[in-house]
Amino acid sequence: MSRKIAGPEIERVIQLLGRLPGLGPRSARKAGLALIKKREELLEPLAKALRDAADKIVTCGMCGNLDTSSPCAICADQRRDASLIVVVEEIGDLWALERAGVVAARYHVLGGHLSPLDGIGPEQLSIGKLVERAQPPVTEVLLALSATVEGQSTSHYVREQLVASGVRVSTLARGVPVGGELDYLDEGTLAAAIKSRRTL
Repeated sequence: MSRKIAGPEIERVIQLLGRLPGLGPRSARKAGLALIKKREELLEPLAKALRDAADKIVTCGMCGNLDTSSPCAICADQRRDASLIVVVEEIGDLWALERAGVVAARYHVLGGHLSPLDGIGPEQLSIGKLVERAQPPVTEVLLALSATVEGQSTSHYVREQLVASGVRVSTLARGVPVGGELDYLDEGTLAAAIKSRRTL
């Protein structure tokens, strides 16, 4: 039986931190203790930033990105190539491509990948909206999905849905390992994959 080592407020902070990806119980306790020890420098500014984010962040009505406005800053940027839509599974993938700085196009976030065992079908993803967007000036849709079985089956399904639109459908080429997730790849690998994309 584990003993309580702190009051409920502190325990709650640690429990919530433990829900974040990559933070196990030990890491959550360590992070929680660091925040609590530096209340004025870390905890209070973080609490305010989180409250501001919760109040102001919205999902972009065009691409599905998160920002404080809709359309988001990427969709509103007139300097981007409006002929190319880069399709990603999750917002983290979009951010990974933006960090790499290898493509200045529009994006579309599907919100995951097809997974019948988990109850995720086409209706749960933003595929219909992508098909609606695939019209002039769009001439190419680049499927930048993970090289997993689910990612590849999602690519195949999306490609079939886009056939009638007449746009070129391409996919990432070399550099992305089978089973790899975009958010964990380095900028050089992502750059090579974008530049060497191929038509499906």
